[in-house]
Amino acid sequence: MIKQLIKKILIALRIDLTKNIHYDRLTLKILDEVLEKDSNCIDIGCHKGEILEEILKRSPDGEHYAFEPIPSFFKDLQLKFDSPKIRLFDIALSNSVGETTFNYVVDAPAYSGLKKRDYAIKEPTIEVIEVKLDKLDLVLPEDYQVTLIKLDVEGAEFNVLQGAEKTLKEKKPVIIFEFGLGASDHYDVTPEAFHQYLTGHCGYKIFLLKDFLKKGKSLGEEKFVEIYRKNSEYYFVGSAS
Repeated sequence: MIKQLIKKILIALRIDLTKNIHYDRLTLKILDEVLEKDSNCIDIGCHKGEILEEILKRSPDGEHYAFEPIPSFFKDLQLKFDSPKIRLFDIALSNSVGETTFNYVVDAPAYSGLKKRDYAIKEPTIEVIEVKLDKLDLVLPEDYQVTLIKLDVEGAEFNVLQGAEKTLKEKKPVIIFEFGLGASDHYDVTPEAFHQYLTGHCGYKIFLLKDFLKKGKSLGEEKFVEIYRKNSEYYFVGSAS
């Protein structure tokens, strides 16, 4: 709670002590830019619900979907968000349906995911649990109109977006997503393939967060690959407009 409060204060004061705080601040600005009172949003990798809480502030009349496969975090979310406006799911979204193992990093939960990745701590304590898998396209009602998707799944972003192909092509939501070395490279996807799927196949443009807010230039494949290889940025925005 104290860490969350300090982070909120730093964001409010525009003091970016870390890259993650910088990204969080820009994410909130994008929510301000994109969302209306009745916008519908999807939070994939909801974790403690910090972004979902901000979505609710801006879109209290929307219908929101949130996904978190870690059992203890899911239970906490159920207690925190007891609202008919929110539908919570204890599943991991991907490009297939069924069950699989999930690596719950006990001493660094934010690094948890379907596959092991690089960790910021030495010898993390990992508990392997069983989780349900599903595709976003199969979970959402046919008539659900989504404005924004926030996607933070520690490297599995490409798989999730493959399972959301119909939603992306038909609904064209803005996507705030991670894609970076240390996580995404553990999922057998190249930055070239990611860029081609989202831009060429789904009709999106990819932006740095700051450039999206400034209505700047989108990232061509060569620049996106360069940024990925240098690991200079790992948070992006996808927009079809």
